Amino acid sequence: MSEAAASSVSHQTVEALVRQQLSDALGGRRGMLEGALPTLGFTVSWILTHELKMSLAIGGGLALALLVARLAQRQPLRYVCFALAGIGIAAVFALRSGRAEDAFLPSIFWNAGYFVILAGSVVLRWPVVGFMLGSVTGDPTSWRSNDDIVRLCSLLTLILAAPCLLRVVVYYPLWASHQAGWLGASKLALGWPLQLGVRALMVWVLSRDRTPLERSASG
Repeated sequence: MSEAAASSVSHQTVEALVRQQLSDALGGRRGMLEGALPTLGFTVSWILTHELKMSLAIGGGLALALLVARLAQRQPLRYVCFALAGIGIAAVFALRSGRAEDAFLPSIFWNAGYFVILAGSVVLRWPVVGFMLGSVTGDPTSWRSNDDIVRLCSLLTLILAAPCLLRVVVYYPLWASHQAGWLGASKLALGWPLQLGVRALMVWVLSRDRTPLERSASG
């Protein structure tokens, strides 16, 4: 039995399968913590010292320390690598201009692009969450033949898209007004706390367990 087939057998409904996939994608509490700590280190250092290079070094040092901890424990590196790449890209933007607020430009671009992709996929009736389902069932597109699944995946995709739009709406005015400290604080507030809220909402939506997985697999 293939890995995809085994996963399908272990989940009797679409909701149960998507719950598992979302949990893996978000990285759990440790993954969210690893994403927040470099930003926290950079923000606190900038507020206290207004030294850009030092603040970036502290953020990067925290990301490297998290990477070393993962390596020592022989844990998956995916989430901490995301954090390391994020602080690295932020450093390039900030050091190039010499402005601390530019460290948050990649986050603005990322969230804007992510929102366009997620919302656009719903408009086109190819919601991104549907492909998470298809990657496990072994057929990337059979879920589209079931209108119930398309509606469920569209709703979940929009729930994922909403925080991206909120972040852009909050971040951009702060960036335009050169408020690096407030940018850091807002990024923390709209980071893992917002993720937890979105996750709770999605769990509530998925708690009904009413869409049989077999229909999506059989078309």
